[in-house]
Amino acid sequence: MAGVTVAGKTRVSSDSLVAEVLAGRTRAVARLITRAEADEAECRPALAEIYRHTGRAHVVGITGVPGSGKSTLVRALAQRVRRDGRTVAVVAIDPSSPFSGGALLGDRIRMSEIAGDPGVFIRSMATRGALGGLARATLDAVDLLDAAGFDLVIIETVGVGQDEVDVVQAAYTTVVVSAPGLGDDIQAIKAGILEIAHIHVVSKCDRADANKTITDLKNMLILGLPRDAAGAWMPSVIATSAETGEGIDDLMAAIDGHRSFLDESGGFEAQRRHIAEKRTLKIAEDIIRRRFRARHDAALDALLDQVGAREMDPHAAATRLLATLNEGSEHDQGA
Repeated sequence: MAGVTVAGKTRVSSDSLVAEVLAGRTRAVARLITRAEADEAECRPALAEIYRHTGRAHVVGITGVPGSGKSTLVRALAQRVRRDGRTVAVVAIDPSSPFSGGALLGDRIRMSEIAGDPGVFIRSMATRGALGGLARATLDAVDLLDAAGFDLVIIETVGVGQDEVDVVQAAYTTVVVSAPGLGDDIQAIKAGILEIAHIHVVSKCDRADANKTITDLKNMLILGLPRDAAGAWMPSVIATSAETGEGIDDLMAAIDGHRSFLDESGGFEAQRRHIAEKRTLKIAEDIIRRRFRARHDAALDALLDQVGAREMDPHAAATRLLATLNEGSEHDQGA
């Protein structure tokens, strides 16, 4: 394999790992995910090639507030997928350690029962300050797992409770998990994520107060139905207990049913385009932010002085700052 020198060390080049990823070798997948998380420029051509081989896996996002039982549910769901003979990968987004910047919680520990299965791949990713419940390199990881041949890729969000909507920009099927007794009748309403769900799950359904949460969710969904709902996907409410296995078969059937609905209605291609649009715009925003951090100090200070003195309004200052960045980019290209 070809080698490349990074930070003074020689290692296998990212381009050389592409064929191994496409052959389903998880060690190569893990290596490229690590390089994507580090935002290494050397791996971008390899990730671009990987992207050309994606689009086969069904990507499922599972979100909900902390304490709703997402990780336990994911473990039970992964076991159910394996009983069908299908392969499954889990990208579990965790809070970042304030010291190392790495994933604070270890999902390999929480999902130890399935971690040894060769048909299961589990990767914890730190948010590293990213908002919206996802890590910056989440979709790169999904691409790699998709290209590696996994049938189902599950994204489990960090569970911040108030800003989880980014998962709909990454997954074809979104599952919102609620649990009884968390302080609100419908946690999803408070979090602002009720409307993003294709499937609602009420976990820990063996608890005595679960029926109230189930009933409230169903009533809220009925009240929220659009008038032109004919032919649209109708979100379901599924009661589950990951400990006893109750409802897991129903959840699997609902996920597969939503995939079939997307295929038959043409919604799959529409969702794929939506994800591509949001992803492209997000990357463009990230590139602009990096340019700001690299070059903005002098230009921004001068503009802020003018805004503070009321000599320029903030919109005009922002426009001028963007023009400065563009000028710098043209200069860099011509150098």
